[in-house]
Amino acid sequence: MKFNTKTIHGGQQNIDPAYGAVMPPIYQTTTYSQTTPGGHKGYEYSRSANPTRTALENSLASIENGRFGMAFGSGLAAIDAVMKLFKPGDEIISTNDLYGGSYRLFTKIFEGFGLKFRFIGMQDASSLEEHINENTKLIWVETPTNPMMNIIDIEACSRVAKKHNLLLAVDNTFATPYLQRPLDLGADIVMHSATKYLGGHSDVVLGGLVVKDEQLAKKLYFIQNASGAICGPQDSFLVLRGIKTLHLRMQRHCENGEKIARFLKTHPRVGKVYWPGFEDNPNHEIAKKQMSGFGGMISFTTAQGTLESAVKVVEKLKIFTLAESLGGVESLAGHPVSMTHASIPVEEREKTGVVDSLIRLSVGIEDEEDLIGDLEQALE
Repeated sequence: MKFNTKTIHGGQQNIDPAYGAVMPPIYQTTTYSQTTPGGHKGYEYSRSANPTRTALENSLASIENGRFGMAFGSGLAAIDAVMKLFKPGDEIISTNDLYGGSYRLFTKIFEGFGLKFRFIGMQDASSLEEHINENTKLIWVETPTNPMMNIIDIEACSRVAKKHNLLLAVDNTFATPYLQRPLDLGADIVMHSATKYLGGHSDVVLGGLVVKDEQLAKKLYFIQNASGAICGPQDSFLVLRGIKTLHLRMQRHCENGEKIARFLKTHPRVGKVYWPGFEDNPNHEIAKKQMSGFGGMISFTTAQGTLESAVKVVEKLKIFTLAESLGGVESLAGHPVSMTHASIPVEEREKTGVVDSLIRLSVGIEDEEDLIGDLEQALE
């Protein structure tokens, strides 16, 4: 089954057996009748499993070419479940340019429980080796990274992970399985903030994990059930609906993203533009190898290089909405220093390029001329 077909049919019963519904129904129930103690139809309590959530989890597994999918109340809840695979003293190597919420979870929560984190640049995967020791258990990768759009070679990271018997987890939120499938490149775990592109309409908060290995899946299913950070059936339905148009939306996100990235690069009031599709991007060739397109996420700095100049631009935008999050049909603009990455210390942010004048765009599916016109008037 090809990807575009998987978004609609992958892992699904095409017709609901009860009444022939084409879409999986929303099973808004907490519990299920049993004919005898333990005698049920696969469902007993909706924290453990719910038919609507199962349909979503099957879809997630299908589009990522995995075997087992798990849906959670948010992307951070999904990451939280991965961290619970480890014990005090274990070490995790993470990219140093990552979502501020992930950094906060790692440093403010799990460091307090005895996990140790090393934040390093991973654009050269060979640099991983020098940071691995007998306590290292996981390599955590974002690619493209948030918000600097750095590209990390998943296959190269996988070779290092397998050599040292480590798990490799990839946050695939920015690329989505439309552009990149980390499990095919050797990753063990794929994480999504399905709030973003998978949901696609800025109306639901949800997270997901996908794996191939059955034993790893059993551990994560146990954590999912025991910790209880699951999503409800209504939210499951919304993301499942979003996935059905993922391929169509991503095509337009990519088309608009390229036009806007190239417009920004030639604008005199723009400093640097960060987008993996540029031929002079340090890891452009890796992006071409492991992605089928370059996405709709772009970051740029103002030519003035000041906080004030960035704030003025985002305040003047009319079609781009100044808001956190990304991946919806509407275009959004954000100021990472004061919004999504405010929880990262200044010195750590600036090491990776997250400076005061940086603006992050989530390019939507509107008409490209309107979006370029909006940016032009704001920059002028």
